Amino acid sequence: MQIRKIAGALGAELSGIDLRQGMDATRAAEVRQALLDHQVIFMRNQDLTPQQFLDFARSMGEPIEYPFVKGVEGFPFIIEVKKLKCETSNFGGIWHSDTTYLDEPPMGSMLLSREVPPYGGDTLFANQYLAYDTLSAEMKRVIDPMIGISTSSKADISRTREDRIKSDGKTENLREYRAEHPVVRTHPETGRKALYVNTAHTAGIKGMTDEESAPLLHFLFEHQVRPEFTCRWAWESNTIAFWDNRCAQHNPVNDYHGFQRVMQRITLKGTKPV
Repeated sequence: MQIRKIAGALGAELSGIDLRQGMDATRAAEVRQALLDHQVIFMRNQDLTPQQFLDFARSMGEPIEYPFVKGVEGFPFIIEVKKLKCETSNFGGIWHSDTTYLDEPPMGSMLLSREVPPYGGDTLFANQYLAYDTLSAEMKRVIDPMIGISTSSKADISRTREDRIKSDGKTENLREYRAEHPVVRTHPETGRKALYVNTAHTAGIKGMTDEESAPLLHFLFEHQVRPEFTCRWAWESNTIAFWDNRCAQHNPVNDYHGFQRVMQRITLKGTKPV
């Protein structure tokens, strides 16, 4: 297995690996270490069946179901992330860390590209270790003890789910989820601190009024996705991206109207942020 960094901030491409052959414990540990080292990893030429995709996910962690969208036939842990030719909104098309409105947000998420547009549809990723490390000492002192309030119902992200809920939604789960998490979390495996708010789901700060928290959150939302903290991935069919939700955010770019883009996604169980 070879590892090639794709940007200075985060991201690495892994080659010399064929997930159709499965992985032993040693190779699985190497892939997990690459994830910890680079926050997001990419593997091309992975023409996997749904079962092979699920087997890879299980070698990395424990798959969990997504709250709002049903899984594909026979595989409840695999959802389709798609935008049809007739649609103008893309699923999750805003900077975010996945489902931070859950008490135990996912450790990681992975996408397998099934159909990509002829151009566009890239995904951006942002390193939240760097976002925290580059804050001033005084700002760190201010935000370190703060608790953020996450919700599933912020308008900008809710609109990106509407098409998928209409076509593939779980009607029994159409409710608001809310959770409280540290504004700065400590990664349970690396021990590093990462900024853990996001514009899609963080609605406020515990103990502060909306008017008080809004300017601070606006600054953090802008700061945490500065270009020098990011990488950009141009998709090809049968490529896997696997990212660490505990220290990275992502944003799928919606610049391919009139074309179809179909991905399959699995999320992996996490722990309560501290």
